Amino acid sequence: MIKYKTREEIELIRQSALVVSKTLGLMASKIQPGVTPLQLDAWAEEFIRDQGAEPGFLGLYDYPNTIITSVNEQVVHGIPTSRPLEDGDVVGVDIGAKMNGYYGDHAYTFEVGEVEPKTKRLLEVTKECLDLGIAQVKRGNRMGDLSYAIQQHAEKNGYGVVRELVGHGLGKEMHESPEVPNFGKRGRGPLFKDGLVIAIEPMINMGTKNVKQLSDGWTIITADKLPSAHFEHDVAMIDGKAEVLSTFDYIEEALAKVNA
Repeated sequence: MIKYKTREEIELIRQSALVVSKTLGLMASKIQPGVTPLQLDAWAEEFIRDQGAEPGFLGLYDYPNTIITSVNEQVVHGIPTSRPLEDGDVVGVDIGAKMNGYYGDHAYTFEVGEVEPKTKRLLEVTKECLDLGIAQVKRGNRMGDLSYAIQQHAEKNGYGVVRELVGHGLGKEMHESPEVPNFGKRGRGPLFKDGLVIAIEPMINMGTKNVKQLSDGWTIITADKLPSAHFEHDVAMIDGKAEVLSTFDYIEEALAKVNA
């Protein structure tokens, strides 16, 4: 059952989402060749707690860390390790935070050093998929319209759309109804209504759509070992249109300083 949120609840979710946004901004300032995902994890946990929030993923379903770091062919759910990031890597960083009883949850795939043009293009298209999905959150549309928009844009560019993992509703629980697939048919699925809050998260592979899980029980990788990208925003429907509760502004500000 979908739990539609009041304006007050949406504002509480926004506060938690902005903690995540600021934490991702911190990650943007730290990610470079030689840094380890475990270092990022420690910095993120300290920062989230300093904001008066709790790490949303730590202990959730027995997950062992604060952040998720998915490197190169890792699609999602990569556990932070001590292997230093290398020039040319891409790393998807997914972060959750809980404050005032509500969760925020969003993600960004970062370039490490100089990344190949074809990999840059994958990241660009995946971010475009996210924007196209968000644009479908409006009065009269259904979930399938969002799903179709993401799938069509990804496949038009020759990429694989992951089927086994989807976005989700968000609120007092990290994962609520409805599921938010990145593939589907227009006009199908739940009708969008005011008070809906969802995490939209395209997971797009450079090659095959097929994935497999590693023996750690968490990490999902592409079946062909080609790179994957993952971007995620928390989105509410208010007055018949989408309102993005999270932001990439902190990331973009940090990257501008790093690249200056």
